[in-house]
Amino acid sequence: MSSVCSSKKRAYYLSRNALLVGTVISVGLSACSTSQVSKPISDASRTVSPPVAVSASEPIVALSAPYAEMSSMTKTRLDPRTGVYPMPMVINDMPPANDNYQKNDANPVHRTTDLAVSTLSIDTDTGSYANVRRYLNEGQLPPIDAVRVEELINYFNYQFEDGKRLGNAPFVLATEVVDSPWDRANQDNKIVKVGIKAVDNNWSKNPNSQTMPPANLVFLVDVSGSMSSRDKLPLAQASLKLLTEQMRAQDSISIVTYSGSTNVALPATSGDQKAKILAAIDSLNAEGSTNGEDALKLAYRQAEQAMKKNGINRIMMLTDGDFNVGISDVDKMLNLVKANRDRGISLSTVGFGRGNLNDYMMEQMADNGNGNYSYIDSLTEAKKVFGDELVATFNTVAKDVKVQVEFNPEAVSEWRLIGYENRVLDEQDFNNDKVDAGELGAGKAVIALYEVTPKGKKGLYSDRRYESNNSASTTKNAQKLDELAYLKIRYKAPEGGSSKLITQPIPKNSHALNRANIDTQFAVAVAGFGQRLAQSEYINDWQYENSTKLATSVLARKPSSDKDGTRRNFVTLTELATALERNK
Repeated sequence: MSSVCSSKKRAYYLSRNALLVGTVISVGLSACSTSQVSKPISDASRTVSPPVAVSASEPIVALSAPYAEMSSMTKTRLDPRTGVYPMPMVINDMPPANDNYQKNDANPVHRTTDLAVSTLSIDTDTGSYANVRRYLNEGQLPPIDAVRVEELINYFNYQFEDGKRLGNAPFVLATEVVDSPWDRANQDNKIVKVGIKAVDNNWSKNPNSQTMPPANLVFLVDVSGSMSSRDKLPLAQASLKLLTEQMRAQDSISIVTYSGSTNVALPATSGDQKAKILAAIDSLNAEGSTNGEDALKLAYRQAEQAMKKNGINRIMMLTDGDFNVGISDVDKMLNLVKANRDRGISLSTVGFGRGNLNDYMMEQMADNGNGNYSYIDSLTEAKKVFGDELVATFNTVAKDVKVQVEFNPEAVSEWRLIGYENRVLDEQDFNNDKVDAGELGAGKAVIALYEVTPKGKKGLYSDRRYESNNSASTTKNAQKLDELAYLKIRYKAPEGGSSKLITQPIPKNSHALNRANIDTQFAVAVAGFGQRLAQSEYINDWQYENSTKLATSVLARKPSSDKDGTRRNFVTLTELATALERNK
Protein backbone atom coordinates (compact mmCIF):
# COMPACT_ATOMS: atom_id res chain seq x y z
CA MET A 1 0.00 0.00 0.00
CA SER A 2 1.05 3.56 -0.54
CA SER A 3 2.46 5.62 2.27
CA VAL A 4 0.93 8.96 3.15
CA CYS A 5 3.33 11.84 3.42
CA SER A 6 2.70 14.99 5.40
CA SER A 7 2.37 18.40 3.81
CA LYS A 8 5.91 19.20 5.01
CA LYS A 9 7.51 16.24 3.27
CA ARG A 10 5.30 15.40 0.34
CA ALA A 11 2.61 17.03 -1.77
CA TYR A 12 0.57 16.26 -4.80
CA TYR A 13 -0.75 18.62 -7.36
CA LEU A 14 -3.80 17.11 -8.99
CA SER A 15 -5.33 18.97 -11.87
CA ARG A 16 -8.64 17.13 -11.51
CA ASN A 17 -10.63 16.17 -14.55
CA ALA A 18 -14.14 17.49 -14.71
CA LEU A 19 -15.84 15.05 -17.04
CA LEU A 20 -19.38 16.24 -17.66
CA VAL A 21 -21.60 15.71 -20.66
CA GLY A 22 -18.80 14.73 -23.00
CA THR A 23 -16.20 17.31 -21.97
CA VAL A 24 -12.73 15.88 -21.43
CA ILE A 25 -10.26 17.57 -19.13
CA SER A 26 -6.55 16.76 -19.09
CA VAL A 27 -5.00 15.65 -15.83
CA GLY A 28 -1.59 16.40 -14.42
CA LEU A 29 0.15 14.72 -11.49
CA SER A 30 3.39 15.58 -9.82
CA ALA A 31 4.40 13.22 -7.04
CA CYS A 32 7.33 13.35 -4.66
CA SER A 33 9.18 10.79 -2.65
CA THR A 34 9.31 10.99 1.13
CA SER A 35 12.56 12.87 0.83
CA GLN A 36 11.66 15.34 -1.84
CA VAL A 37 8.96 17.99 -2.20
CA SER A 38 7.44 18.77 -5.61
CA LYS A 39 4.97 21.58 -6.24
CA PRO A 40 3.77 22.12 -2.65
CA ILE A 41 0.14 23.11 -2.27
CA SER A 42 -0.63 26.49 -0.82
CA ASP A 43 -3.31 26.96 1.84
CA ALA A 44 -5.46 28.81 -0.66
CA SER A 45 -5.41 25.95 -3.12
CA ARG A 46 -6.87 23.62 -0.51
CA THR A 47 -10.19 25.42 -0.52
CA VAL A 48 -10.86 26.08 -4.18
CA SER A 49 -11.10 23.93 -7.27
CA PRO A 50 -7.84 23.92 -9.23
CA PRO A 51 -7.61 25.34 -12.72
CA VAL A 52 -8.57 22.94 -15.46
CA ALA A 53 -6.96 22.54 -18.87
CA VAL A 54 -9.26 21.56 -21.70
CA SER A 55 -7.87 19.30 -24.36
CA ALA A 56 -7.91 21.22 -27.62
CA SER A 57 -8.86 18.07 -29.52
CA GLU A 58 -12.06 17.52 -27.56
CA PRO A 59 -15.28 19.48 -28.08
CA ILE A 60 -16.79 21.44 -25.24
CA VAL A 61 -20.41 20.39 -24.93
CA ALA A 62 -22.86 22.77 -23.33
CA LEU A 63 -24.94 21.59 -20.40
CA SER A 64 -28.44 20.46 -21.25
CA ALA A 65 -31.52 21.07 -19.09
CA PRO A 66 -31.99 20.52 -16.25
CA TYR A 67 -28.27 20.90 -15.56
CA ALA A 68 -27.89 24.33 -17.14
CA GLU A 69 -29.34 25.96 -14.02
CA MET A 70 -27.16 23.98 -11.66
CA SER A 71 -25.36 27.05 -10.32
CA SER A 72 -28.48 28.26 -8.52
CA MET A 73 -28.85 24.84 -6.94
CA THR A 74 -25.30 24.27 -5.79
CA LYS A 75 -23.92 27.76 -5.24
CA THR A 76 -21.04 26.66 -7.49
CA ARG A 77 -19.94 28.99 -10.28
CA LEU A 78 -19.62 27.75 -13.83
CA ASP A 79 -16.12 27.74 -15.29
CA PRO A 80 -16.43 30.46 -18.00
CA ARG A 81 -13.97 28.65 -20.29
CA THR A 82 -15.49 25.17 -20.22
CA GLY A 83 -19.15 25.70 -19.39
CA VAL A 84 -18.97 22.96 -16.76
CA TYR A 85 -18.79 22.79 -13.00
CA PRO A 86 -15.39 21.91 -11.53
CA MET A 87 -15.29 18.71 -9.51
CA PRO A 88 -14.84 19.35 -5.79
CA MET A 89 -11.25 19.18 -4.67
CA VAL A 90 -10.61 17.43 -1.37
CA ILE A 91 -7.06 17.27 -0.09
CA ASN A 92 -6.27 15.72 3.25
CA ASP A 93 -2.94 14.77 4.76
CA MET A 94 -4.43 11.97 6.86
CA PRO A 95 -5.99 8.76 5.52
CA PRO A 96 -9.65 8.03 6.34
CA ALA A 97 -8.68 5.70 9.20
CA ASN A 98 -12.27 5.24 10.44
CA ASP A 99 -13.72 4.09 7.14
CA ASN A 100 -15.13 0.57 7.43
CA TYR A 101 -14.83 -2.04 4.67
CA GLN A 102 -15.73 -5.69 4.53
CA LYS A 103 -12.73 -7.99 4.18
CA ASN A 104 -13.13 -10.21 1.12
CA ASP A 105 -10.37 -12.61 0.13
CA ALA A 106 -10.14 -13.21 -3.60
CA ASN A 107 -12.03 -16.20 -4.95
CA PRO A 108 -9.77 -19.26 -5.12
CA VAL A 109 -8.89 -21.38 -8.14
CA HIS A 110 -11.08 -24.50 -8.28
CA ARG A 111 -10.23 -27.85 -9.81
CA THR A 112 -13.17 -28.64 -12.09
CA THR A 113 -13.23 -32.31 -11.11
CA ASP A 114 -13.79 -31.17 -7.50
CA LEU A 115 -16.19 -28.29 -8.17
CA ALA A 116 -17.57 -27.71 -11.65
CA VAL A 117 -20.41 -25.27 -10.86
CA SER A 118 -20.20 -21.55 -10.05
CA THR A 119 -23.33 -19.78 -8.75
CA LEU A 120 -23.62 -16.08 -8.02
CA SER A 121 -26.02 -13.20 -7.57
CA ILE A 122 -25.55 -10.34 -10.03
CA ASP A 123 -24.18 -7.07 -8.65
CA THR A 124 -25.22 -3.68 -10.03
CA ASP A 125 -23.65 -1.59 -7.26
CA THR A 126 -21.07 0.98 -8.35
CA GLY A 127 -19.99 2.44 -5.00
CA SER A 128 -16.55 0.86 -5.02
CA TYR A 129 -15.50 2.47 -8.31
CA ALA A 130 -16.39 6.01 -7.25
CA ASN A 131 -14.74 5.48 -3.87
CA VAL A 132 -11.56 4.13 -5.50
CA ARG A 133 -11.56 7.14 -7.81
CA ARG A 134 -11.82 9.44 -4.80
CA TYR A 135 -8.73 7.85 -3.22
CA LEU A 136 -6.71 8.14 -6.42
CA ASN A 137 -7.76 11.74 -7.03
CA GLU A 138 -6.65 12.57 -3.49
CA GLY A 139 -3.22 11.06 -4.10
CA GLN A 140 -3.58 7.68 -2.39
CA LEU A 141 -3.93 4.10 -3.54
CA PRO A 142 -7.12 2.71 -1.99
CA PRO A 143 -7.18 0.11 0.79
CA ILE A 144 -7.41 -3.41 -0.61
CA ASP A 145 -10.76 -4.01 1.05
CA ALA A 146 -12.24 -0.92 -0.64
CA VAL A 147 -11.78 -2.58 -4.04
CA ARG A 148 -14.62 -4.77 -5.31
CA VAL A 149 -13.56 -5.73 -8.80
CA GLU A 150 -17.06 -6.50 -10.10
CA GLU A 151 -18.25 -3.02 -9.10
CA LEU A 152 -15.37 -1.49 -11.03
CA ILE A 153 -16.22 -3.54 -14.11
CA ASN A 154 -19.96 -2.86 -13.89
CA TYR A 155 -19.58 0.89 -13.38
CA PHE A 156 -19.51 1.35 -17.15
CA ASN A 157 -22.19 1.15 -19.79
CA TYR A 158 -21.86 -1.76 -22.21
CA GLN A 159 -23.88 -2.18 -25.40
CA PHE A 160 -23.28 -5.90 -26.07
CA GLU A 161 -23.77 -5.59 -29.81
CA ASP A 162 -22.95 -9.31 -29.96
CA GLY A 163 -25.74 -10.14 -27.49
CA LYS A 164 -28.86 -12.22 -28.16
CA ARG A 165 -32.25 -12.30 -26.46
CA LEU A 166 -33.48 -15.74 -25.49
CA GLY A 167 -37.24 -16.20 -25.43
CA ASN A 168 -39.10 -13.43 -23.63
CA ALA A 169 -36.36 -12.65 -21.13
CA PRO A 170 -36.09 -8.89 -20.38
CA PHE A 171 -32.39 -8.86 -21.25
CA VAL A 172 -29.87 -9.90 -23.85
CA LEU A 173 -26.98 -12.29 -23.23
CA ALA A 174 -23.44 -11.95 -24.57
CA THR A 175 -20.72 -14.55 -24.02
CA GLU A 176 -17.17 -14.62 -25.35
CA VAL A 177 -13.98 -16.58 -24.70
CA VAL A 178 -10.61 -14.83 -25.21
CA ASP A 179 -6.97 -15.37 -24.32
CA SER A 180 -6.04 -14.26 -20.81
CA PRO A 181 -3.72 -11.23 -21.00
CA TRP A 182 -2.03 -11.87 -17.64
CA ASP A 183 -1.23 -15.57 -18.18
CA ARG A 184 2.05 -14.69 -19.89
CA ALA A 185 4.14 -17.59 -18.67
CA ASN A 186 2.07 -20.37 -20.24
CA GLN A 187 -0.20 -18.35 -22.55
CA ASP A 188 -2.87 -21.01 -22.18
CA ASN A 189 -5.52 -19.57 -19.85
CA LYS A 190 -8.73 -18.06 -21.17
CA ILE A 191 -11.11 -15.35 -19.98
CA VAL A 192 -14.81 -16.19 -20.20
CA LYS A 193 -17.18 -13.22 -20.36
CA VAL A 194 -20.83 -13.56 -19.33
CA GLY A 195 -22.69 -10.34 -20.12
CA ILE A 196 -26.30 -9.39 -19.39
CA LYS A 197 -27.99 -6.17 -20.49
CA ALA A 198 -31.55 -5.32 -19.47
CA VAL A 199 -34.02 -3.91 -21.97
CA ASP A 200 -37.41 -2.31 -21.45
CA ASN A 201 -40.78 -3.74 -22.48
CA ASN A 202 -40.27 -2.52 -26.03
CA TRP A 203 -36.88 -4.30 -26.13
CA SER A 204 -35.05 -1.01 -26.34
CA LYS A 205 -31.47 -1.05 -25.07
CA ASN A 206 -31.75 2.64 -24.15
CA PRO A 207 -34.96 3.19 -22.14
CA ASN A 208 -35.70 6.71 -20.90
CA SER A 209 -37.28 8.24 -17.81
CA GLN A 210 -40.50 9.17 -19.58
CA THR A 211 -41.49 5.51 -19.82
CA MET A 212 -40.60 4.82 -16.18
CA PRO A 213 -43.49 3.76 -13.91
CA PRO A 214 -44.73 6.30 -11.31
CA ALA A 215 -42.21 6.65 -8.49
CA ASN A 216 -42.75 7.07 -4.76
CA LEU A 217 -39.38 8.19 -3.41
CA VAL A 218 -38.48 8.87 0.20
CA PHE A 219 -35.21 10.75 0.70
CA LEU A 220 -33.83 9.56 4.05
CA VAL A 221 -31.11 12.10 4.79
CA ASP A 222 -28.49 11.87 7.53
CA VAL A 223 -28.16 15.35 9.03
CA SER A 224 -25.98 14.35 11.98
CA GLY A 225 -22.85 16.29 12.87
CA SER A 226 -20.61 13.88 10.95
CA MET A 227 -22.29 15.06 7.72
CA SER A 228 -21.26 18.71 8.14
CA SER A 229 -18.23 18.72 5.81
CA ARG A 230 -18.71 20.05 2.29
CA ASP A 231 -18.21 16.66 0.63
CA LYS A 232 -21.15 15.23 2.61
CA LEU A 233 -24.43 17.07 3.29
CA PRO A 234 -23.85 19.95 0.81
CA LEU A 235 -23.02 17.44 -1.92
CA ALA A 236 -25.99 15.29 -0.87
CA GLN A 237 -28.28 18.32 -1.20
CA ALA A 238 -26.93 19.08 -4.68
CA SER A 239 -27.45 15.43 -5.63
CA LEU A 240 -31.06 15.48 -4.43
CA LYS A 241 -31.70 18.59 -6.47
CA LEU A 242 -30.48 16.82 -9.59
CA LEU A 243 -32.84 13.95 -8.86
CA THR A 244 -35.73 16.31 -8.11
CA GLU A 245 -35.35 17.92 -11.52
CA GLN A 246 -36.03 14.52 -13.12
CA MET A 247 -39.29 13.92 -11.29
CA ARG A 248 -42.68 14.15 -12.99
CA ALA A 249 -46.19 15.05 -11.83
CA GLN A 250 -47.05 11.36 -11.35
CA ASP A 251 -44.08 10.94 -8.99
CA SER A 252 -43.99 11.85 -5.30
CA ILE A 253 -41.10 12.84 -3.03
CA SER A 254 -40.89 12.75 0.76
CA ILE A 255 -37.95 13.82 2.92
CA VAL A 256 -37.15 12.28 6.31
CA THR A 257 -34.14 13.54 8.27
CA TYR A 258 -32.35 11.99 11.18
CA SER A 259 -29.72 13.00 13.70
CA GLY A 260 -30.44 12.92 17.43
CA SER A 261 -34.11 12.76 16.47
CA THR A 262 -36.09 11.97 13.35
CA ASN A 263 -38.25 14.39 11.43
CA VAL A 264 -40.47 14.53 8.35
CA ALA A 265 -39.00 17.53 6.58
CA LEU A 266 -41.35 17.13 3.62
CA PRO A 267 -44.50 14.96 3.44
CA ALA A 268 -45.24 13.23 0.13
CA THR A 269 -45.22 15.96 -2.51
CA SER A 270 -45.94 15.76 -6.23
CA GLY A 271 -42.81 15.72 -8.36
CA ASP A 272 -43.92 18.79 -10.31
CA GLN A 273 -43.88 20.99 -7.18
CA LYS A 274 -40.17 21.49 -7.57
CA ALA A 275 -39.88 24.83 -5.78
CA LYS A 276 -41.39 23.34 -2.63
CA ILE A 277 -39.14 20.27 -2.78
CA LEU A 278 -35.98 22.30 -3.47
CA ALA A 279 -36.77 24.65 -0.57
CA ALA A 280 -37.06 21.66 1.77
CA ILE A 281 -33.71 20.35 0.55
CA ASP A 282 -32.09 23.76 1.11
CA SER A 283 -33.37 23.84 4.69
CA LEU A 284 -31.34 20.80 5.79
CA ASN A 285 -28.57 21.37 8.35
CA ALA A 286 -26.10 18.95 9.92
CA GLU A 287 -25.94 18.61 13.72
CA GLY A 288 -26.34 16.03 16.47
CA SER A 289 -25.78 12.27 16.68
CA THR A 290 -27.16 9.45 14.54
CA ASN A 291 -29.99 6.98 15.10
CA GLY A 292 -30.48 5.06 11.88
CA GLU A 293 -33.01 2.48 13.08
CA ASP A 294 -35.72 4.92 14.20
CA ALA A 295 -35.21 6.94 11.02
CA LEU A 296 -35.71 3.85 8.86
CA LYS A 297 -38.98 3.03 10.57
CA LEU A 298 -40.26 6.55 9.95
CA ALA A 299 -39.12 6.46 6.33
CA TYR A 300 -40.97 3.19 5.74
CA ARG A 301 -44.13 4.67 7.23
CA GLN A 302 -43.85 7.60 4.84
CA ALA A 303 -43.28 5.25 1.90
CA GLU A 304 -46.31 3.17 2.90
CA GLN A 305 -48.55 6.24 3.10
CA ALA A 306 -47.67 7.24 -0.49
CA MET A 307 -47.48 3.67 -1.84
CA LYS A 308 -47.92 3.43 -5.61
CA LYS A 309 -49.43 0.20 -6.83
CA ASN A 310 -47.50 -1.17 -9.82
CA GLY A 311 -45.07 1.71 -9.36
CA ILE A 312 -41.58 2.29 -7.92
CA ASN A 313 -41.56 2.53 -4.13
CA ARG A 314 -38.08 3.21 -2.86
CA ILE A 315 -36.20 4.81 0.01
CA MET A 316 -32.99 6.63 -0.88
CA MET A 317 -30.73 6.72 2.18
CA LEU A 318 -28.04 9.41 1.92
CA THR A 319 -25.37 9.16 4.62
CA ASP A 320 -21.73 8.60 5.46
CA GLY A 321 -22.91 5.40 7.14
CA ASP A 322 -21.91 6.48 10.65
CA PHE A 323 -24.66 4.63 12.53
CA ASN A 324 -24.39 5.17 16.28
CA VAL A 325 -26.18 1.92 17.11
CA GLY A 326 -25.13 -1.43 18.54
CA ILE A 327 -24.74 -4.71 16.67
CA SER A 328 -28.18 -5.91 17.79
CA ASP A 329 -29.74 -2.76 16.33
CA VAL A 330 -27.89 -3.36 13.06
CA ASP A 331 -29.45 -6.81 12.84
CA LYS A 332 -32.85 -5.29 13.53
CA MET A 333 -32.31 -2.75 10.77
CA LEU A 334 -31.41 -5.45 8.25
CA ASN A 335 -34.45 -7.49 9.21
CA LEU A 336 -36.59 -4.37 8.83
CA VAL A 337 -35.12 -3.79 5.38
CA LYS A 338 -35.80 -7.39 4.32
CA ALA A 339 -39.38 -7.33 5.59
CA ASN A 340 -40.23 -4.15 3.71
CA ARG A 341 -38.45 -5.41 0.61
CA ASP A 342 -40.92 -8.27 0.57
CA ARG A 343 -43.76 -5.73 0.88
CA GLY A 344 -42.60 -3.92 -2.24
CA ILE A 345 -40.57 -1.06 -0.72
CA SER A 346 -36.94 -1.19 -1.80
CA LEU A 347 -33.96 0.60 -0.28
CA SER A 348 -30.92 2.15 -1.95
CA THR A 349 -27.97 3.67 -0.11
CA VAL A 350 -25.81 6.56 -1.26
CA GLY A 351 -22.50 7.19 0.48
CA PHE A 352 -20.73 10.51 0.95
CA GLY A 353 -17.42 11.70 2.33
CA ARG A 354 -14.52 10.13 4.14
CA GLY A 355 -13.44 9.41 7.69
CA ASN A 356 -16.68 7.82 8.87
CA LEU A 357 -17.70 5.98 5.71
CA ASN A 358 -19.34 2.69 6.67
CA ASP A 359 -19.05 1.09 3.26
CA TYR A 360 -19.68 -2.39 4.67
CA MET A 361 -22.98 -1.46 6.34
CA MET A 362 -24.27 0.55 3.39
CA GLU A 363 -23.61 -2.24 0.92
CA GLN A 364 -25.37 -4.74 3.21
CA MET A 365 -28.45 -2.54 3.53
CA ALA A 366 -28.75 -1.97 -0.22
CA ASP A 367 -28.23 -5.67 -0.96
CA ASN A 368 -30.92 -6.69 1.54
CA GLY A 369 -33.21 -3.93 0.32
CA ASN A 370 -33.25 -4.90 -3.38
CA GLY A 371 -31.62 -1.57 -4.13
CA ASN A 372 -28.28 -0.16 -5.25
CA TYR A 373 -25.26 1.13 -3.37
CA SER A 374 -23.66 4.20 -4.91
CA TYR A 375 -20.91 6.49 -3.69
CA ILE A 376 -20.98 10.16 -4.65
CA ASP A 377 -17.57 11.82 -4.82
CA SER A 378 -18.58 14.76 -7.01
CA LEU A 379 -21.51 16.46 -8.68
CA THR A 380 -20.46 14.70 -11.87
CA GLU A 381 -21.07 11.33 -10.21
CA ALA A 382 -24.40 12.59 -8.87
CA LYS A 383 -25.41 13.47 -12.42
CA LYS A 384 -24.49 9.97 -13.56
CA VAL A 385 -26.42 8.21 -10.80
CA PHE A 386 -29.47 10.50 -10.61
CA GLY A 387 -29.54 11.75 -14.18
CA ASP A 388 -27.99 9.60 -16.88
CA GLU A 389 -28.78 6.29 -15.17
CA LEU A 390 -32.00 7.25 -13.42
CA VAL A 391 -34.06 4.57 -15.17
CA ALA A 392 -31.49 1.86 -14.50
CA THR A 393 -31.34 2.91 -10.85
CA PHE A 394 -35.08 2.82 -10.19
CA ASN A 395 -36.91 0.83 -12.86
CA THR A 396 -36.37 -2.87 -12.14
CA VAL A 397 -37.07 -5.18 -15.08
CA ALA A 398 -35.90 -8.42 -13.43
CA LYS A 399 -35.28 -9.31 -9.81
CA ASP A 400 -33.50 -12.11 -7.95
CA VAL A 401 -31.23 -12.60 -10.96
CA LYS A 402 -28.85 -15.53 -10.46
CA VAL A 403 -26.11 -16.78 -12.75
CA GLN A 404 -24.86 -20.35 -12.79
CA VAL A 405 -22.00 -21.61 -14.93
CA GLU A 406 -21.22 -25.32 -15.16
CA PHE A 407 -17.74 -25.96 -16.57
CA ASN A 408 -17.18 -29.00 -18.75
CA PRO A 409 -14.43 -31.08 -17.05
CA GLU A 410 -13.45 -32.43 -20.46
CA ALA A 411 -12.65 -28.88 -21.57
CA VAL A 412 -11.69 -27.01 -18.37
CA SER A 413 -9.31 -28.29 -15.70
CA GLU A 414 -9.35 -25.19 -13.43
CA TRP A 415 -11.39 -22.02 -13.07
CA ARG A 416 -11.82 -18.96 -10.87
CA LEU A 417 -14.44 -16.22 -10.64
CA ILE A 418 -13.01 -12.69 -10.83
CA GLY A 419 -14.65 -10.57 -8.14
CA TYR A 420 -18.15 -11.15 -6.70
CA GLU A 421 -16.59 -12.48 -3.47
CA ASN A 422 -19.60 -11.46 -1.36
CA ARG A 423 -22.12 -12.49 -4.04
CA VAL A 424 -21.22 -16.17 -4.33
CA LEU A 425 -24.13 -18.54 -3.70
CA ASP A 426 -24.29 -22.25 -2.95
CA GLU A 427 -25.15 -24.43 -5.93
CA GLN A 428 -28.50 -25.42 -4.44
CA ASP A 429 -29.46 -21.74 -3.97
CA PHE A 430 -29.88 -21.38 -7.71
CA ASN A 431 -33.18 -23.30 -7.79
CA ASN A 432 -34.42 -21.98 -4.45
CA ASP A 433 -36.76 -19.07 -5.12
CA LYS A 434 -36.61 -18.09 -1.45
CA VAL A 435 -32.95 -17.12 -1.78
CA ASP A 436 -32.65 -13.41 -2.56
CA ALA A 437 -30.39 -12.17 -5.37
CA GLY A 438 -29.66 -8.97 -7.30
CA GLU A 439 -32.00 -6.72 -9.28
CA LEU A 440 -31.50 -5.55 -12.85
CA GLY A 441 -32.66 -2.07 -13.88
CA ALA A 442 -33.75 -1.06 -17.37
CA GLY A 443 -30.73 -0.49 -19.61
CA LYS A 444 -28.23 -1.71 -17.00
CA ALA A 445 -25.40 -3.99 -18.12
CA VAL A 446 -23.67 -6.55 -15.90
CA ILE A 447 -20.54 -8.59 -16.61
CA ALA A 448 -19.05 -11.59 -14.83
CA LEU A 449 -15.57 -12.75 -15.82
CA TYR A 450 -13.98 -16.13 -15.24
CA GLU A 451 -10.39 -17.20 -15.83
CA VAL A 452 -10.12 -20.84 -16.89
CA THR A 453 -7.30 -23.29 -17.66
CA PRO A 454 -8.14 -25.62 -20.56
CA LYS A 455 -7.80 -29.33 -19.93
CA GLY A 456 -4.31 -30.62 -20.68
CA LYS A 457 -2.70 -27.22 -20.01
CA LYS A 458 -0.57 -26.34 -17.01
CA GLY A 459 -2.54 -24.86 -14.12
CA LEU A 460 -1.96 -24.34 -10.41
CA TYR A 461 -2.76 -27.92 -9.43
CA SER A 462 -0.57 -30.96 -10.05
CA ASP A 463 -2.00 -34.11 -11.58
CA ARG A 464 -3.41 -36.63 -9.13
CA ARG A 465 -2.04 -40.16 -9.18
CA TYR A 466 -5.23 -41.78 -7.97
CA GLU A 467 -7.82 -39.42 -9.40
CA SER A 468 -11.01 -41.38 -10.02
CA ASN A 469 -12.73 -41.30 -13.39
CA ASN A 470 -16.45 -41.79 -13.74
CA SER A 471 -16.71 -43.50 -17.11
CA ALA A 472 -20.36 -42.61 -17.57
CA SER A 473 -19.85 -38.89 -16.92
CA THR A 474 -16.64 -38.86 -18.99
CA THR A 475 -18.48 -40.33 -21.98
CA LYS A 476 -21.33 -37.84 -21.52
CA ASN A 477 -18.99 -34.84 -21.36
CA ALA A 478 -16.88 -36.11 -24.25
CA GLN A 479 -19.96 -35.89 -26.46
CA LYS A 480 -19.95 -32.12 -25.81
CA LEU A 481 -16.30 -31.37 -26.52
CA ASP A 482 -17.32 -28.22 -28.40
CA GLU A 483 -18.77 -26.78 -25.16
CA LEU A 484 -16.57 -25.01 -22.64
CA ALA A 485 -19.41 -24.50 -20.18
CA TYR A 486 -23.18 -24.34 -19.78
CA LEU A 487 -24.78 -21.07 -18.72
CA LYS A 488 -28.01 -20.82 -16.74
CA ILE A 489 -29.76 -17.63 -15.67
CA ARG A 490 -32.73 -17.61 -13.32
CA TYR A 491 -34.82 -14.49 -12.68
CA LYS A 492 -38.21 -13.26 -11.52
CA ALA A 493 -40.52 -10.62 -12.95
CA PRO A 494 -40.48 -7.30 -11.03
CA GLU A 495 -43.83 -8.12 -9.42
CA GLY A 496 -42.48 -11.45 -8.15
CA GLY A 497 -43.86 -14.95 -8.53
CA SER A 498 -41.97 -18.05 -9.61
CA SER A 499 -38.61 -17.70 -11.27
CA LYS A 500 -37.95 -18.31 -14.95
CA LEU A 501 -34.97 -20.13 -16.41
CA ILE A 502 -32.98 -19.50 -19.57
CA THR A 503 -29.96 -21.51 -20.68
CA GLN A 504 -27.33 -21.61 -23.39
CA PRO A 505 -24.00 -23.41 -23.92
CA ILE A 506 -20.75 -21.43 -24.07
CA PRO A 507 -18.71 -22.63 -27.06
CA LYS A 508 -15.16 -23.81 -26.54
CA ASN A 509 -13.65 -21.82 -29.40
CA SER A 510 -11.69 -18.72 -28.38
CA HIS A 511 -9.64 -15.98 -29.99
CA ALA A 512 -7.01 -13.37 -29.18
CA LEU A 513 -8.03 -10.48 -26.93
CA ASN A 514 -7.26 -7.89 -29.62
CA ARG A 515 -9.92 -9.53 -31.81
CA ALA A 516 -12.55 -9.49 -29.07
CA ASN A 517 -15.66 -7.36 -28.82
CA ILE A 518 -15.00 -3.79 -27.65
CA ASP A 519 -16.98 -4.37 -24.44
CA THR A 520 -14.98 -7.50 -23.62
CA GLN A 521 -11.63 -5.76 -24.12
CA PHE A 522 -12.58 -2.83 -21.92
CA ALA A 523 -14.02 -5.05 -19.18
CA VAL A 524 -10.77 -7.04 -19.13
CA ALA A 525 -8.77 -3.79 -18.83
CA VAL A 526 -10.85 -2.78 -15.81
CA ALA A 527 -10.60 -6.27 -14.32
CA GLY A 528 -6.83 -6.18 -14.55
CA PHE A 529 -6.76 -2.73 -12.95
CA GLY A 530 -9.03 -3.79 -10.10
CA GLN A 531 -7.08 -6.97 -9.40
CA ARG A 532 -3.84 -5.00 -9.40
CA LEU A 533 -5.32 -2.53 -6.86
CA ALA A 534 -6.40 -5.51 -4.75
CA GLN A 535 -2.88 -6.99 -5.03
CA SER A 536 -4.18 -10.20 -6.61
CA GLU A 537 -1.83 -13.16 -6.65
CA TYR A 538 -3.33 -14.44 -9.91
CA ILE A 539 -2.38 -11.73 -12.43
CA ASN A 540 1.39 -12.31 -12.46
CA ASP A 541 3.24 -9.16 -13.62
CA TRP A 542 0.19 -7.30 -14.97
CA GLN A 543 0.68 -3.59 -14.24
CA TYR A 544 -1.54 -0.51 -14.26
CA GLU A 545 0.17 0.50 -17.49
CA ASN A 546 -1.17 -2.63 -19.16
CA SER A 547 -4.72 -1.57 -18.32
CA THR A 548 -3.89 1.91 -19.65
CA LYS A 549 -2.70 0.51 -22.99
CA LEU A 550 -5.62 -1.89 -23.39
CA ALA A 551 -8.28 0.70 -22.53
CA THR A 552 -6.61 3.31 -24.74
CA SER A 553 -6.59 0.93 -27.68
CA VAL A 554 -10.32 0.35 -27.20
CA LEU A 555 -10.99 4.09 -27.28
CA ALA A 556 -8.84 4.51 -30.38
CA ARG A 557 -10.64 1.65 -32.10
CA LYS A 558 -14.12 2.94 -31.29
CA PRO A 559 -14.33 6.46 -29.79
CA SER A 560 -18.14 6.32 -29.86
CA SER A 561 -18.02 3.71 -27.08
CA ASP A 562 -17.29 6.54 -24.63
CA LYS A 563 -20.15 8.99 -25.12
CA ASP A 564 -20.24 9.92 -21.43
CA GLY A 565 -16.47 10.25 -20.98
CA THR A 566 -16.23 7.65 -18.21
CA ARG A 567 -13.84 5.42 -20.14
CA ARG A 568 -11.40 8.28 -20.71
CA ASN A 569 -11.67 9.03 -17.02
CA PHE A 570 -10.77 5.40 -16.31
CA VAL A 571 -7.60 5.76 -18.39
CA THR A 572 -6.73 8.80 -16.27
CA LEU A 573 -7.16 6.77 -13.09
CA THR A 574 -4.82 4.06 -14.37
CA GLU A 575 -2.22 6.74 -15.03
CA LEU A 576 -2.67 8.17 -11.53
CA ALA A 577 -2.29 4.70 -10.04
CA THR A 578 0.91 4.18 -12.02
CA ALA A 579 2.40 7.42 -10.68
CA LEU A 580 1.36 6.67 -7.12
CA GLU A 581 2.74 3.13 -7.33
CA ARG A 582 6.12 4.43 -8.47
CA ASN A 583 6.29 7.01 -5.69
CA LYS A 584 4.87 5.13 -2.73
